[in-house]
Amino acid sequence: MRRSFSISIALLLAFTSIDYGQSGRRAEPKPSPSPIIAKDDPTQYSESKPLPTRRLPQLGDTRIGSKPMPTTRPADTEASDDETLRVDTKLITIPVSVYDRAGLYVPGLTKDNFTIFDNGKQQEVAYFGVDDKPFTVVLMLDTSMSATMKIEDMQRAAIAFVDMLQPRDSVMVIEFNGDIKVRTEATNDREKIYKAIRKANWDYGTSLYDAVDVALRKKLSQIQGRKAIVLFTDGVDTSSRKSSYDKTLNMAEESDALIFPIYYDTFIDNQRMGGPFIVRGNTAAEYRLGRQYLDDLATYTGGRVFRPEATPGGITATFEGIAEELRRQYNIGFIPSEDGKPGEQRRIRVRVDRPNLVVRARDSYTIGSSLPN
Repeated sequence: MRRSFSISIALLLAFTSIDYGQSGRRAEPKPSPSPIIAKDDPTQYSESKPLPTRRLPQLGDTRIGSKPMPTTRPADTEASDDETLRVDTKLITIPVSVYDRAGLYVPGLTKDNFTIFDNGKQQEVAYFGVDDKPFTVVLMLDTSMSATMKIEDMQRAAIAFVDMLQPRDSVMVIEFNGDIKVRTEATNDREKIYKAIRKANWDYGTSLYDAVDVALRKKLSQIQGRKAIVLFTDGVDTSSRKSSYDKTLNMAEESDALIFPIYYDTFIDNQRMGGPFIVRGNTAAEYRLGRQYLDDLATYTGGRVFRPEATPGGITATFEGIAEELRRQYNIGFIPSEDGKPGEQRRIRVRVDRPNLVVRARDSYTIGSSLPN
């Protein structure tokens, strides 16, 4: 009996020495190596929002902007190489904009404030930059007949935007109506840029989709560094032959360029100029479709739509905001922890460890080869 009692005491002491501290309370287990796990309390952070399944509005659908006809995201369709900008490098770099609820830029964030997720799995931040590096902007001017009354306004606005850039920033000028003219390749020569803007003149037709295709696929895909498109237009396409709403939106979604449409409502002007005699680009439905297109271009690239007359401070404040956003973005890079298959689309989320902020970043990238010329 005494021997049995001694054994029991010994076992009890051994058990206590393993699982309990000296205070008698249960000791915390030692952490074992595990993947990085971020705090998951939504009240303690702000996060970029994944975009919903994209829907392509139909011209005859009066519900444009609310419940347009469904389509699929690029990942759900067969996409040729000229439709999708693909990532062929291990390092994935994402431009990120962070604002407070009043729309003011949030400065001073560091690498440690950011967390990034690839297909739901947290990744190590391998690159972080806030350098004030030069950028390239494509100014796209709609010089179609419907925009005739706004062309001088667009030219003045485009020159005002150029004046806000730094000397080392580059500008390309593309004019589009029924044709597409590259008035100047990317340059930081201000006189060349001003001359290119002033050359813009109206003509028939509006090949908006074709122009966006040229800017993204043939021009910006060949340029390294930070880049954006500032698009002056009413959004109505009447004469594109090679591209389309959906195709260019696929390109925009997978590109690394921000798009900032400057929206001009030309509907009333168009009606006054004899709208009933214009075959295309005259109806309210076409204008709703055009506005939806501009909204989608901005949303799926991380940009914003601006309407000069509705922006406090007017066009000057508009361009100051765009220039600041391009110059002060955070750039975050990661190397995916898991390899993917060519053509696979991966979802991205960016988190900042501060609550009540607005975090804007693209929500996907595609693995594969680069966009061809």
